[in-house]
Amino acid sequence: MPVGRGYAPVDRIGAGGQGGSRRPAQGLAVLGDLGLDRDDGSLGVGDVKAGKGRGRTAGPDYLAYSLLDTVVDNYIEIIEDLGEQIEDLEQEILSGSSQSIMVRVNHFRREMNYLRKCIRPARDMMVQLTRIDHPLIHDTTRPFLKDLADLFTQATEVVDTYRDMLNDMMNLYNTFMANKMNDIMKHLTVFSAVFIPLTFIAGVYGTNFDHLPELHYRYSYPIFLVALFAIAIGMLIYFKRKRWF
Repeated sequence: MPVGRGYAPVDRIGAGGQGGSRRPAQGLAVLGDLGLDRDDGSLGVGDVKAGKGRGRTAGPDYLAYSLLDTVVDNYIEIIEDLGEQIEDLEQEILSGSSQSIMVRVNHFRREMNYLRKCIRPARDMMVQLTRIDHPLIHDTTRPFLKDLADLFTQATEVVDTYRDMLNDMMNLYNTFMANKMNDIMKHLTVFSAVFIPLTFIAGVYGTNFDHLPELHYRYSYPIFLVALFAIAIGMLIYFKRKRWF
C-alpha cells in the first residue's frame, strides 16, 4: 500500500543494501490534516494554534489514529520495497549467477525479523485499542481504529509471508547447490571408473617379471595404447547409454 494520504516518511529502512539504515519510520511528518504543511515539513505552530486541520478539530483520538495510520503506511511501503527485491532473488538463485546470494538472503531475513518485532506489538496494541471502552475514544473514530488494526494485521501477515519465502529460498539454494555438487561428483565418479581398468592393465604390464612375452613383441606398445583407448571409449559409450552423465 503506497503512502498517499498526505503522509511522508522521514526515516526508513535502507532496503537497497546493507549499507542503509535498519530502523523504519523513526521520524514521521504528517502533512495536511495535522497542519504540518510547510515545505520543510516543520510544524506550523500558527496553524496548530488556530485549530486548523482535522487532526486538531476531531479530537485526540483521531490525532492518535492519524499518527498510527502514518506508521503502518510507512511500514507497508517498506515491506513492499523489500518484497520486490526478495521476489527478484528467486530467479538469481535458480541461475546461480552470484556467490553473494546467501548473504543477501540473510540480510533480508534480518530486515524482516526486525520489522516483525516492530509490527507485531503494534498490531496487538491496536487490537486492544479497538476493544477498550474509554471516554477519549469516540464512536466516530472506532471504525478508523478497526481499519487500522486490519492494516497492522495485514502488514504482519505479509512480513510472515516474506519470511517464509526467504526460508524457502535458503532451502532452494541449498538444494540447488547440493544437486550441482552431485552432478560434479557423478562426472568425477564416471572418469574414475574409466581409469580403474586402465590402471589395472598398466599395473600388470608395469611389473618387473622377466617372462612377459608381450613385452618383446614388436607392436606390443601400440596395441597396448589402442586397447587402453578402446576400453576407455567403450566404457564412456556404455555410461552415456545408461545416462549416468
